[in-house]
Amino acid sequence: MNKWLKILFGLILIIVAVLVWAFSFNWVIGNVSFNFGTAAWEFLKGGLIWFVIMIGVLFLLLGITELRE
Repeated sequence: MNKWLKILFGLILIIVAVLVWAFSFNWVIGNVSFNFGTAAWEFLKGGLIWFVIMIGVLFLLLGITELRE
């Protein structure tokens, strides 16, 4: 993967995850409401967001290390 593409992909993942985290709301798709209860939903959203942020940081660091070479 190109080093610039890794950096771009990492930054996009981090920015999207932070925006979803900042503007999260109760999602309703069709007649199904994704309301699992306050504690369970917050735990799920938090875990998914941190996972995406860490993947973004990984790509960012991989791209930066390839720049140094």
